[in-house]
Amino acid sequence: MLASQLADAVVDVAQAPLPVAVRLEAERSLVNIVGTAVRACHDPAVDQVLEVARLVGGPGGALVPGRREGADLHFAALATGLAAHLDDFDDTHLESGNIHASSIALAATLGIGVELGVSGDRFVSAFALACEMLIRAGLALAPAHHQEGWQPSATVGAMAGAVGAGLLLGLDRSGMADAIRIASIQLLGHREAFGTPTKAIHPGKAAANGILAARLAQAGMEGPRGVLESEGGFCSALARINHPELMVEGLGRSWELLRNTYKPYPCGVVCHPGIDAARAVFERCPEPGSILEVTYLCHPLVMELTDRPDPQDGLEARFSAQHGVAAALVGGRAGLNEYSDRYVKDPQVLRVRALVRLVPTADLDREEAMIEVEFNGGRRLRERVLHARGSLARPLSEAELAAKLDDLVQEVLPDRGARIRRAISGLGAAPDLQELRAALLPEAAQ
Repeated sequence: MLASQLADAVVDVAQAPLPVAVRLEAERSLVNIVGTAVRACHDPAVDQVLEVARLVGGPGGALVPGRREGADLHFAALATGLAAHLDDFDDTHLESGNIHASSIALAATLGIGVELGVSGDRFVSAFALACEMLIRAGLALAPAHHQEGWQPSATVGAMAGAVGAGLLLGLDRSGMADAIRIASIQLLGHREAFGTPTKAIHPGKAAANGILAARLAQAGMEGPRGVLESEGGFCSALARINHPELMVEGLGRSWELLRNTYKPYPCGVVCHPGIDAARAVFERCPEPGSILEVTYLCHPLVMELTDRPDPQDGLEARFSAQHGVAAALVGGRAGLNEYSDRYVKDPQVLRVRALVRLVPTADLDREEAMIEVEFNGGRRLRERVLHARGSLARPLSEAELAAKLDDLVQEVLPDRGARIRRAISGLGAAPDLQELRAALLPEAAQ
């Protein structure tokens, strides 16, 4: 049974130290995802989750990064995962169907890791294996699952959350297998939610469901045998063409986490090549008022996922290829400010956005884009991007990730970026997660 094979492999890998490269990549993932979680922790959607937690949740003070108040583990995971993914500024593993692994892995392991007093080393291992499980499950279903309208991060996320939480709970092989089986039936998340706050519920609820599955397995509940690979089971129900063996083949010997990437722009990753090209045009000719026409040659997936010529707010704009290009052509940037509700309604941005014409081009790779801009007087500028910034070919450097974290946490936890980074880099020798917890809490809550 595949769940048993997965459980055996996960438990075996967790018993040995992580390879150095994997540990360093897990720390990079943590730097990135902690920043995005803190940045959005006071969004109204997070407030709403914590308000519901106060009404229906049990007592508890599980950590929600950046917030003074906590919640029980279920709602803390839901709030953390939601905040981490809300700005679409997290991570992406392209081949697995645009999997966003670390938002779910963080939400499933941070609160429970603090509560149980686990060592920093054990926490990093559980986080890394949760990421790895999520990516591998996505690869088993890719590309059909994503093409059929699902958000893979959500549908396969509960299993990853169960792995992370189960390792921290100390589940044995049998318990881990049942946690994976129970989690595999707790499915959610389709692409129709894109551009709304409910999309960010996907990783939070997947993490919470994973914790629930691990707790139920710990209590003795059994999951359905053969649920992952059987006809009508997890894989065949979610993708007409599937490869369940990819979940376990080489687990612990090869790491898909090493192929994870981190976003330089807070929007759908398919928009990034176009933004890079538009920024290059701006550097050559920063004259948005004289733009007459913008032709955007792109991979067909850009049209499928992000053809939104008239987004109404910042969340919708994150899935508007036209908006990303317009923002870059108007101001040379595409950061959080350029995806604010105010900026989306800026008259100059509205004018340029209306001029952007998407041209799906099958022979362009997903990381490629070409922008051609016509200006008053007949001048034309063309820029082509072969690999988007932040991709595997052009990864964000340590300095860029550090600067991203510092910028993301500044409003909520002023001047706390360096302390958070020190806490993350010191996890390997930390007896528990208290230094990381303290770094993520406002002063008044400590």
